[in-house]
Amino acid sequence: MRAIRAASAALLGAAALALTTPAVAMATAAAPVTPFGFAVTPSVIAAGGQVTLTVTGCSSTATAESGVFDDTPIPSGGSARATIFWDAKPGAMYEVTFTCNGEEGTTDLTIAGGTPAPTPTPTRTVTASPTRTATTSSTAIAPPGGVKGGLGGSFIGMNGTELAIGTGLVAAAAVGTVLVVRRRSASRQH
Repeated sequence: MRAIRAASAALLGAAALALTTPAVAMATAAAPVTPFGFAVTPSVIAAGGQVTLTVTGCSSTATAESGVFDDTPIPSGGSARATIFWDAKPGAMYEVTFTCNGEEGTTDLTIAGGTPAPTPTPTRTVTASPTRTATTSSTAIAPPGGVKGGLGGSFIGMNGTELAIGTGLVAAAAVGTVLVVRRRSASRQH
């Protein structure tokens, strides 16, 4: 019976480790790390608005390219402003590519106004008395788009240190589980 408990604990720990490994691999592949930092602020903007493009850690002039504004040079260690095209599609997400010394990094830029807000429709209510008419106005306003939940713009990418710490925590949990199960089974012998 002790062997069954130990084996099940070991399998449970191995399953937990196996299930977390693909997520770590995908996070590493999905977020390539660049030797320079970059940002677009604000990350949601209306058509015709201006964004600030910032690059840090680049020893030469960097460039920012997107289908929603003209190619923009960014001085070393500085920032530049770009004007969003007026015909940018509301609610669309555009990719902004930063290039520094042959290295590329990308981020997203969303055009505000995913759905137009409905116009208010006044409604007229007539009371029983023919001399009085009450007019009320109600406005139904739909949100401009869905909620974009997630990382809130604070996530740049995973690095090797974070991956190693996460893997170490999972491994420590698995070893701890095995030790607790073995200790319990040793104290319950008849």
